[in-house]
Amino acid sequence: MKELTKAEEQVMQILWQIEKGFVKDVLSKMSEPKPAYNTVSTIIRILEKKGFVGYKAYGKTHEYFPLVDKTSYSNFYLKNFIGGYFGGSFQKLVSFFAQENDMDIKEFESLAKHVGDDLKED
Repeated sequence: MKELTKAEEQVMQILWQIEKGFVKDVLSKMSEPKPAYNTVSTIIRILEKKGFVGYKAYGKTHEYFPLVDKTSYSNFYLKNFIGGYFGGSFQKLVSFFAQENDMDIKEFESLAKHVGDDLKED
């Protein structure tokens, strides 16, 4: 799996949200100023070449859908992020986050409890 550019990620976020759609559907979900139709079409074709998007053809028109689910990409992205910035250490990430956000011990304990509860649900 490859890391996406900002533009590719923006298109994928929309496809994950709508589950399938034509270029015009993706374009309609984009915020102003909207890119050109051809720009979105080109980004989707790049995503197709990267293996992120598939399509169903209706004559000359294509309906696109994600081949990579959001959770899989999120896990890939976070592992690369933590690896690149924190030497692969989740502990260093949490420590950095706590320091940068001036968390006190009660806030940190609350966060740890929340994470623990989430882990129990899985």
